[in-house]
Amino acid sequence: MAIVKSELIKELKKSFPNFFVQDLNKVIEIILKEIKDTLRRNEGVELRNFGTFRSNIQKASIRRNPKTGQKVSVPQKKTIKWKMSKDLFKKLNNEKE
Repeated sequence: MAIVKSELIKELKKSFPNFFVQDLNKVIEIILKEIKDTLRRNEGVELRNFGTFRSNIQKASIRRNPKTGQKVSVPQKKTIKWKMSKDLFKKLNNEKE
């Protein structure tokens, strides 16, 4: 099951009952906007104990449509690469430190 922004805000509200929902929503919006803006500037984002996000430029290429077999030209585009932290890897795999 994936977590969506509304579920994240509900969980934050449980952990921090003194905050208003609209304040928690604004905080999440600001964090996501800063991550997006940083990646647009081709800079990296590091969230300690979670992972790093980096923007990557995927070169233009010729590929095949798997349904028809026809060659398709794919233009250059930006993608995002995420690498999990060692701490998160260990937690996901139940490893001891």
